[in-house]
Parts: sequence; structure tokens; C-alpha cells
Amino acid sequence: MTGTTPPRVGVLGGGRMGAGIAHAFLLAGSTVTVVERDDDSAAAAADRVVESIRRSVERDASLDGDELRARLTAVSDIGAFADAGLVIEAVPEDRELKEQSLALAEAAMPEGAVLASNTSSISIDDLAAGRLRPGRFLGLHFFNPVPASALVEIVYGSATDDAVLAEARGWIDALGKTPIVVRDSPGFASSRLGVMLGLEAIRMLEEGVASASDIDAAMTLGYRHPMGPLRTTDIVGLDVRLGIAEELERAFGERFAPPELLRRMVAAGELGRKTGRGFYEWNEER
Repeated sequence: MTGTTPPRVGVLGGGRMGAGIAHAFLLAGSTVTVVERDDDSAAAAADRVVESIRRSVERDASLDGDELRARLTAVSDIGAFADAGLVIEAVPEDRELKEQSLALAEAAMPEGAVLASNTSSISIDDLAAGRLRPGRFLGLHFFNPVPASALVEIVYGSATDDAVLAEARGWIDALGKTPIVVRDSPGFASSRLGVMLGLEAIRMLEEGVASASDIDAAMTLGYRHPMGPLRTTDIVGLDVRLGIAEELERAFGERFAPPELLRRMVAAGELGRKTGRGFYEWNEER
């Protein structure tokens, strides 16, 4: 493993993805500050990270859970990013929310720090357009669940400095994950391919071609995918997949149009693992 992570890392948004990102940087040795919208949300984010730490310690007895927890702070004051070397925005996949969140983070962090978005589909150049320092901005697209995922997609925009891109590769190496570098394009590489497969699987289910489990088995057994597209959609979140599909439909047209079944399930609150029901029933602790 090569490279080192910044000594101080900020994460804006402490949901499932933000908590996972915080956990990854803690394991790599950084001090991490998670900022949420209010005190209750900050406390909930801290609980998510602490639970993730607990599971890591159970798997690896060499880890010191108390030491890891001591390097974690979760607050509602974005001014806590004042000494961060890297801040990663991890709010929900909504363009306006991300633009607002990035502006707040950039105003709070040092000029020499790097700002990154965990967006899975929104153009990095579009998000960079409102930045004070677009050369120090890029995409760091982590995958869910972050602790188990081996991949991080590094997305560079037309203004991203080469030195920042090189730094980012070192950070991902230090996390023990594999970076792939992608030029800015809607959906990048992973979301564009993954969502296309997922949408077609949903259409097949909608048309009664086969059951969810059989569609997934076609890909896990026939093509050796580690997980089928419908189970993957449940883990990612149906609402997240819908948002990405809508973004890609705007960019590429009808081929990314979300199936009506996906829209109905999101409207009904059937979002996958995080709500306990999606294409499958999820009974484990969420």
C-alpha cells in the first residue's frame, strides 16, 4: 500500500456513505470530522461510524477501537473544517443540495485544501463552475458499502490540477482501495454502466420476464458478477438509482429513462436495504 492520507479529513454528510468514508480514513490514520445539518444528525452519524469501527475491531483484533474513536468528531458546525487538508462532500445525490453544500464547505476550509464530491453521476465540471478554487476540486466516488468495497472512482474535471489528481491516487492507495481515473462525463464509468444494467433488470421484472432472484442469478451464475443488479440496487438505494437515472436521461436521452416500476417503488418508500424493503426483504439491522 502506497501513499498517505491527509492528517485531517472532513466529511460533509454523515449518512451511510459519509459514515463509510469517515471509517475508511480513520482506519488509514487520519483524524476525521463529520459535519451534519444539526446536532441530532451529527450524533446519529457518530453512532454509524462507531458501529462500523466496532465491526472492524471484531474482524481485526490488532485495531484499537478506543484510539480510532478518539480521532472521530461529529458536529453541526461547518467551521470545524478550518484545519482540514481534504473535505469530501457526501450529501444526497441532488444537484442543488450538492452545489449549496460544496459552497459552504469551500468557504470554511483552508485555501490549500482539496475539496471533493462523492457524486455518482453529476458532472464535476458543472459542480466546479461555482467553485472558488476549481483546480483543487475533483470527484471521489466511493461505493456502498464503503468498508467492503475495493474501488474508488477518481473523476477529474477540465480545471483539476494534475498535482491534485496525483495526490488523490495516493490517498486511495493508502485506504487500501484501488483507484480508477475517469475524465468527467455524466455517470463517469461505473454509474453509467451499472445503472444501465440495473434499469434493464428492473424493466425485465416489470415485464414479468423472470423473478428478481432469477434475474440476479442470471448475472451471478451466468456472468460471475458478485451480486445481481436488483440486489445491488437495493443496497445502493432505489432513490439513489432513480436520481442517477434521471441525471443520465437528461444527458443521454431515452436509453436511461427510469422504468415506471422504479418510480412507483420510490414513491411508496420501498428504497431497498435502508428501509427494509425493495426488490427483496431486508430484515437485518439497518
